[in-house]
Amino acid sequence: MTRGRRRRWRLGLGAAVGSLLVGTAVLPSSAADAGGAGDGGAVADATDYSVTVDPNRSGAAIDDTMYGVFFEDINRAADGGLYAELVQNRSFEYSTADNNGYTPLTAWKTNGTAKVVDDDGRLHARNRNYLSLAAGASATNSGYGTGYTLKKGEAYDFSVWARGDSEVTATLGDADGALATPRKIRTRGGWAQYRATFTPSQDTTTGRLTVATTKDTALDMVSLFPRDTYKGRKNGLRKDLAEKVADLKPGFVRFPGGCLVNTGSMKGYDEASGYERKRSYQWKDTVGPVEQRATNANFWGYNQSYGLGYYEYFQFAEDVGAMPLPVVPALVTGCGQNKATDDDALLKRHIQDTLDLIEFANGPTSTKWGKLRAEMGHPKPFHLTHLEVGNEENLPNEFFARFKQFRAAIEAEHPDVTIISNSGPDDSGTTFDTAWKLNKDAKVDMVDEHYYNSTRWFLQNNERYDSYDRQGPKVFLGEYASLGNQWSNAMSEAAYMTGLERNADVVKLASYAPLFARTDTVQWKPDMIWFNDQKSWGSADYEVQKLFMRNVGDRVVPSSATATPSTLEPITGAVGLSTWATSAAYDDVKVTGADGKTLLSDDFSGDAAQWTGTGSGSWSVQDGQYVQSDAAAENTLVTAGDPSWQNYDLHVKATKKSGKEGFLVAFGVKDTGNYYWWNLGGWNNTQSAVEQAVNGGKSTLLSKAGSIETGRAYDIDIKVRGRQVTLYLDGQEWGSFKDDKPAEPFRQVVTRDKATGDLIVKVVNAQESAARTKVDLGGADVADSATVTTLTAAPDAENTATDRPVKPVTSRFDGVADRFTYTFPGNSVTFLRIKKG
Repeated sequence: MTRGRRRRWRLGLGAAVGSLLVGTAVLPSSAADAGGAGDGGAVADATDYSVTVDPNRSGAAIDDTMYGVFFEDINRAADGGLYAELVQNRSFEYSTADNNGYTPLTAWKTNGTAKVVDDDGRLHARNRNYLSLAAGASATNSGYGTGYTLKKGEAYDFSVWARGDSEVTATLGDADGALATPRKIRTRGGWAQYRATFTPSQDTTTGRLTVATTKDTALDMVSLFPRDTYKGRKNGLRKDLAEKVADLKPGFVRFPGGCLVNTGSMKGYDEASGYERKRSYQWKDTVGPVEQRATNANFWGYNQSYGLGYYEYFQFAEDVGAMPLPVVPALVTGCGQNKATDDDALLKRHIQDTLDLIEFANGPTSTKWGKLRAEMGHPKPFHLTHLEVGNEENLPNEFFARFKQFRAAIEAEHPDVTIISNSGPDDSGTTFDTAWKLNKDAKVDMVDEHYYNSTRWFLQNNERYDSYDRQGPKVFLGEYASLGNQWSNAMSEAAYMTGLERNADVVKLASYAPLFARTDTVQWKPDMIWFNDQKSWGSADYEVQKLFMRNVGDRVVPSSATATPSTLEPITGAVGLSTWATSAAYDDVKVTGADGKTLLSDDFSGDAAQWTGTGSGSWSVQDGQYVQSDAAAENTLVTAGDPSWQNYDLHVKATKKSGKEGFLVAFGVKDTGNYYWWNLGGWNNTQSAVEQAVNGGKSTLLSKAGSIETGRAYDIDIKVRGRQVTLYLDGQEWGSFKDDKPAEPFRQVVTRDKATGDLIVKVVNAQESAARTKVDLGGADVADSATVTTLTAAPDAENTATDRPVKPVTSRFDGVADRFTYTFPGNSVTFLRIKKG
């Protein structure tokens, strides 16, 4: 996940994504009802298509591991999420260094004399703090929300580490009183762990755990764990969340990040001096007994306990039948930090840590790290076959110099492990091109690509991998999603996935991202699985991923389809000015039509009455310039002009006054969610790009490295002709593009399941009108019926905690023949499984 990309991580953009093709027609509940019986005439406004299959040719083989999941601890996906521990801040390690709102007693309420202590009497060197309770004092924990969700009659295992001669009383209750008989524990001497079990007498969503002492006592690692975890694992996973992942039947699990891997200090824990709180995720911090694991400040703004560590990740992958795919830091930071570590000794240490990781996963129990794995409960190897070095680095040369050292060391000892590189945080641009050239020249096995784009981009770029070099590195699409969780987003992703399958000889692995989002802690949207303390639900995107993962097939059967007629209108829209985490001044704005007529002219010698905005930022006329003075405000877009304008020239003079980035000049502005803008000095003032927003979701059309100087006035000119745009900076042409690629709504792919012999016809119809389709199976030997699974809903439909408008409907179609007609509903994803005749 990329924090530095403004179009990526800010909720305000992603949350507003809507439909590319607006329409809410009432749709049939199954494909058979949609005229699929063969006549194709039962649906009004149907559009004619054809799909032609060639069963005599062989397409790309599809690996069992093609589709998987990517877990990153974002949106509280781990603590308070997948990790089943109910006690928040169980070891009193929270700190203002992690989050300005934190203290060592966050989530705790004390009564009597209580203080958090950091001294030589601690439980363990990596577990710095503990709670000192005076005689008669108590402490109550409220969990991650309004209290614990507890179920009547189920077992909850309490444990605590204590030091001192005392009686500790543990009480489980809620606002209405006790939920179970209090447990009294006699503690003696030095640090020891004490256990008890609670069985609540009723359901509650506001549970609390209180610990009280009769004498002065030190407490640490206060825990309350549901016994009913996924697969019954101790220190295990929240059952409903893990089951939703297992139900996908993923081919792999990529972990632990993401930005957690390549941000913060790379130094890690040091026995003598403790540890830097904000450091990258390093696997050795996360294994061994939980009371000896170091905590860390999560990149996404909260604390992570590492109770869910590398051992648990490996075990989870094994439990769901997936290949583990860990990611280790390459000592080049990303996600907006963009620094390369030059400490050679530290680099060598991380390389050795990576070799040790492979030993931990695969080594015999006679080795140091294989022995630790066995001691943790898994003497058999985890069968690690793939490992990724680095994540989305924006410094390709610096990253690759370090990657080569990792690769050489790993190949020397473990030649059977596939080592994965990456191509930066974007789908294109200077960093992407440079990274791919380095990877190809070095004959890297596999390259990880990441991108988050608009629905339009995904419908436009189905053929992306058709032209990739079949002899070059394979592709791991490690993170992708359209920016939203509506059905229109999921449809666009489904359409794109047909292209991934068609190119399964190049795209070997693919995972939607992110995986989880806790509803009260959302740093990023979209997300596949949403949850709160009481329940969890799959998004529309989840339903698409599940349908594809469970119906992959083993080999592509070559096929073709007709396209949707498309007439692209000229780019139309008003103009705009904006900033992002920057103060800037604008002057001499002029818009001239192609006929030379002045459409807008503003030198700000008076007021700024021609400009309107959403209220973000602080805009005012100062000394004959239009100034946005709030250097912390983001997306301060103000607009002027007519949304119907086309074929015009825009001129503006812009000066950066202060802040992190440059400035943004918009054109083709239809509304606050649909526009183009030239982003000069974006990405922490490291590159410039033209971005297109469609219903709030952005895609990059053109990008180059470069920065903007503070205090320097720049002349910016944008020439719009039809769908051709040319951009000039200080009188020199900076770049041009033609936005003329159609967003094709009708996409398909056909695969064959070797085990069953089924032919699987997968069709996406991402438009309101139904698609009456002639299907020619090319003489394939097939039965006369098919099992049909259909996902269909209004484009703006979104699954929530209380409503699930996007869900699969299964039906039977009895009109299958060598040639038959089937009508695919509007706004639908349909899979026909046709058995062998």
